[in-house]
Amino acid sequence: MTTRVGIPKEIKMDESRVALTPEGVKELTSHGAEVFVEHNAGAGIHLSDDAYAGQGATICDAQTAWGCDLVVKVKEPQKSEFTYFRKDLTLFTYLHLAAYPHVADALCDAGVTGIAYETVLVDGGLPLLAPMSEIAGKLSIQVAMRFLEKPQGGRGVLLSGASGVAPAHVSVLGAGHVGLNAALLASAMGAHVDLIDINTEKLRTIDEQHPGKFNTLASSPSTILESISKADAVIGGVLVPGGRAPIVVTTDMVSQMKPGSIVVDTAIDQGGCIETSHETSHAEPIYMVGDVIHYAVGNMPGAVPYTSTYALTNATLSYIVALATQPLDDAVDMVEGLREGINTRDGEIVNEFVKKAVFTQ
Repeated sequence: MTTRVGIPKEIKMDESRVALTPEGVKELTSHGAEVFVEHNAGAGIHLSDDAYAGQGATICDAQTAWGCDLVVKVKEPQKSEFTYFRKDLTLFTYLHLAAYPHVADALCDAGVTGIAYETVLVDGGLPLLAPMSEIAGKLSIQVAMRFLEKPQGGRGVLLSGASGVAPAHVSVLGAGHVGLNAALLASAMGAHVDLIDINTEKLRTIDEQHPGKFNTLASSPSTILESISKADAVIGGVLVPGGRAPIVVTTDMVSQMKPGSIVVDTAIDQGGCIETSHETSHAEPIYMVGDVIHYAVGNMPGAVPYTSTYALTNATLSYIVALATQPLDDAVDMVEGLREGINTRDGEIVNEFVKKAVFTQ
């Protein structure tokens, strides 16, 4: 079969990533797929139309890219893109339908087959979410460092401390890819780090792999409150695959944090795990709740789009090849985890975790 694969330009605010690199295009065309890349899709990371055309892509307009059999994106479709939806479209992207139920409604109304990177499940892990989670975790510490500076409104605390001066205290909530990468980077910078998770077995494994780098703590409301009340920075990295993130820090807890401290809620694209969080953008990334800075950008890895684009392509390419070279049902049977990735099909939400999250909004 010959599949037409469309790569539209991302239009979410401050989003410069692109769903596929030129090298990815070459891999697809070598398998017989036709690839249509929207004009300037890679311009935000200095990947020219010529770079894509040189690897076999056809440069086109948005309507042509969206008119392909398989459309591959980075972020969830924006409202202006809903007009491209149709029953014979397969869409492969980060959907995050628990946080964006209106997208679920639009996909179902049009009968689109929506496959979400973040619910592809292999051996209990999320291989297509992992690279962006790693980047978001590392970015969360860069963000905390920047906004702890006094000119940015922060406490005026250096993460590493200085000779004779204690380092910053960082509380990391969740020990998945986001949390572990945040904790490792903060620890490497010299910060005092609490890594908190509900899974004590996971914490035990982390302790064995990274002895002495940070305090691992079993999650409970009292433990979280004790940690964040001392913290200069709180990183929210709690995840429920396909579902809405649970609230683990309440408004009352935030009120007990230090003046000038910062909350970085990386779970905001799953609804957020801090009760006082609401989604922000790279253009206006922060707001205040009392004296506490809140950063809750919904596409954090978009701040480093070159790194993110290549990391994403590395993870997704084999799945895209399968979808482009096999009928959907055959690809699902052949590729582990792809079945769990299907969120919408034939007008319904078919992933049970996603369905539960969307219909309990």
